[in-house]
Amino acid sequence: MGAADAPAVLRIYQQGIDDGAATFEVAPPPWEQFDAGRLPDHRFVAVDPDSAEVVGWVAVTAVSARPAYQGVVEHSVYVDRRARGQGVGADLLRALVRSTEAAGIWTIQSAIFPGNAASARLHESLGFRMVGRRERIARLGGRWQDTLLLERRSGVVG
Repeated sequence: MGAADAPAVLRIYQQGIDDGAATFEVAPPPWEQFDAGRLPDHRFVAVDPDSAEVVGWVAVTAVSARPAYQGVVEHSVYVDRRARGQGVGADLLRALVRSTEAAGIWTIQSAIFPGNAASARLHESLGFRMVGRRERIARLGGRWQDTLLLERRSGVVG
């Protein structure tokens, strides 16, 4: 994922915001802010082989700057509406697992909304497990929302 992918990445992010099932954000940040907040070695785009269009992305942020947490990241994965259900999210998460494990990262975590069953199934199929539920953690559209905290522990790092 690089600057050339910015329009597609932010468009797909906006879809996730509009759907109301994936994030508390109300608008994608400017590319410079998005870019600065994600670790450069662990972000990928999926490209449709026929159209050469970006159809999904995955990226991580550091959970903490403290040295003890250097092996823990939080990820986001978004797939274009037209490409959902085609394995794009799984491919992106597999690429993320490979890159993070190669870098010595032992935990990938994420928070998903309880109603996002497709995301929950995807994560579970790739070794993520639910470790908790954060009740009424934040508001979305004026309503309190819970999140499920998921994590994947590396089987090769740690």
